[in-house]
Amino acid sequence: MLLEGKSAIVTGGSQGIGTASSLMLAEEGADVCLTYRKHKEEAEAVKEQIEAMGRKALAIKCDISSFAEAETVVKATVEAFGKLDILVNNAGMNWDGVCWKMTEEQWDRVLDVNLKGYFNFTRHTAPLFKEQKYGRVINVTSINGLRGKFGQTNYSASKAGIVGYTKAVAKELGAFGVTVNAVAPGLIETAMLKESEARDKIIDMAMAEIVLKRVGQPEDLANVIAFLASDKAKHVTGEVIKVDGGQYI
Repeated sequence: MLLEGKSAIVTGGSQGIGTASSLMLAEEGADVCLTYRKHKEEAEAVKEQIEAMGRKALAIKCDISSFAEAETVVKATVEAFGKLDILVNNAGMNWDGVCWKMTEEQWDRVLDVNLKGYFNFTRHTAPLFKEQKYGRVINVTSINGLRGKFGQTNYSASKAGIVGYTKAVAKELGAFGVTVNAVAPGLIETAMLKESEARDKIIDMAMAEIVLKRVGQPEDLANVIAFLASDKAKHVTGEVIKVDGGQYI
């Protein structure tokens, strides 16, 4: 197992990429704390699956845009597991609208969650990683942060910010044995996509771009995240790895 004896926090672990990542890290040997904001039952179900593997698990309600709540999660994780080795910043949201109609609330909320939320958790884990001279930070961005998307100026800006943030933090923490990387998914078949009234249209548009001609699954991201969290990726930092079936190119 790649992560035997390690412990991790996965934000937004109750659904989609977060769930797949939480389970994958546990399968590889890690104890996992997953956060959720609304989906308590789903989060508890993931926690039970992790415990069934013989790992320790926590499911904590958290608004990641809150600096104080992020600190509480980090402290609870260290108290429960004895240490922290891995941070997966995954939780995010979208609230779409063209720029000439977007409200201040739409802009602020998406940036607070998608960008400030990542800062909040990294800020509270970085001192631990720095002191122990070991840590893995994996940030989930998006190919739309690299290329932009019509109707998603706030989302695209937040995800582009994560790219710059990843590279800057990689430079700051590298001397302490901490790696910081990002994964950039294309279209992934999450619950949000499955439940969308425009699902078929969204898939058709994406399939016109996807070289591999398949819709990505949460496990596709989880596999790369687990690799980046492991010592097999100990000489990889500051990178943004697209996991999109060639959609970006």
